[in-house]
Amino acid sequence: MSNNKPAQLHARLKQPGLVTAPGVYDMVSLRLADSFGFEALYMTGFGAVASHMGLPDAGLATYSDMVGRVGSMAKMARTPLVADGDTGYGGLLNVRHTVQGYELAGASAIQLEDQEFPKKCGHTPGRRVIPMEDMVKKIRVAAESRQSKDFLIIARTDARTTLGLDEALRRAEAYAKAGADILFVESPESEEEMRTIGRTFHQPLLANMVEKGRTPVLSKAELEALNFKLAIFPVTALLAGVQAMTQVYQHFKSTGSSVGGKTDLYDFTDLTKLMGFEEVWAFDKKHAD
Repeated sequence: MSNNKPAQLHARLKQPGLVTAPGVYDMVSLRLADSFGFEALYMTGFGAVASHMGLPDAGLATYSDMVGRVGSMAKMARTPLVADGDTGYGGLLNVRHTVQGYELAGASAIQLEDQEFPKKCGHTPGRRVIPMEDMVKKIRVAAESRQSKDFLIIARTDARTTLGLDEALRRAEAYAKAGADILFVESPESEEEMRTIGRTFHQPLLANMVEKGRTPVLSKAELEALNFKLAIFPVTALLAGVQAMTQVYQHFKSTGSSVGGKTDLYDFTDLTKLMGFEEVWAFDKKHAD
């Protein structure tokens, strides 16, 4: 696999077909997803804040909190990492600092959104957006601040929920003109709205697939037919993991033991291999007295 992961992702997005980027939220999910040979992974802000800080994705995580997560994941992964950069963590100077920090940390793309600070998760109510002109400046600064044009700028607008689809489309067009490489119209509420988005733009489009969120979750073929290029599934694995852990903890509470549990468990030996113990064992064997 290429060592230049941003260039790898940039080139792939110019080719036919949808890129599916599953969400990763901690280093175990990162290592596991990375082993499957996906074309991209998505560092979910919701999941990273939840797993790292135990807090809601509501503007509580700082740039320092998140850039460390980006660096750990990007360094470990062979797969290009798309990273959630929230609002850029402040004004224009903060946006420059965030873009440069995420690029240096090894991300292949950064997602920036036009919400007011503090931001909120995209499929929750009460989101408010900044003036379009302010976000245009942020995108322009972001595009100017990167070292390589292979490091992609994803411009997300949250205007659909409170201001309507037409305003969201207007904003996405302005962000494209400001230098965004990928457009992300958050929370369309029907397949018809997704179709409208798909036929409006020529830039690569991102679809956010959140189970039981505001947007229909579609198949790969359906998303391709609607002209989407990148599909993120930010919390699917997290939801599955929490569901499985709930069953395990309920069984512990009921019986005091794991005996008789019905939840499928990952093999412990496979887990040691996934986490890199084989390299440790080889090192110990080489250097043992």
